[in-house]
Amino acid sequence: MPLVAITRILRFNAAHRVYNPALSDAENDRLFGKCNNPNWHGHNYTLEVTVEGEVDPKTGYVIDLGDLKRVAERELIVHLDHKNLNLDVPFMSGTIPTTENLVVACWRILAPKVAPARLAKLRLWETENHYVDYEGR
Repeated sequence: MPLVAITRILRFNAAHRVYNPALSDAENDRLFGKCNNPNWHGHNYTLEVTVEGEVDPKTGYVIDLGDLKRVAERELIVHLDHKNLNLDVPFMSGTIPTTENLVVACWRILAPKVAPARLAKLRLWETENHYVDYEGR
């Protein structure tokens, strides 16, 4: 059976402060610049969820996109949308909320939930000019 990849796009808004509490304020300012604003800043994130698998001969699907959307919304989006990543999102607790760390955390939550498909890639857009990819490695 051929392997096919399929992608669902989801969006959420969230605020954060890129800050390492182990460093001085001056070092945080030097490393993170305006992203270290103590009054937070926000983004309109776009999350591309790509799963792959064999096409089911009965349905013609790798996975029902409606099911994938419901799983991603239940496991991720409701916990992220209109939240402060530093304060409101338990799975980001103790983690510097960079886009890189956020996409890895999302992978850990979502990967076991997409069976029978396999999570192949997450692409998280922080801005229209910046995204990160993660493939579980």
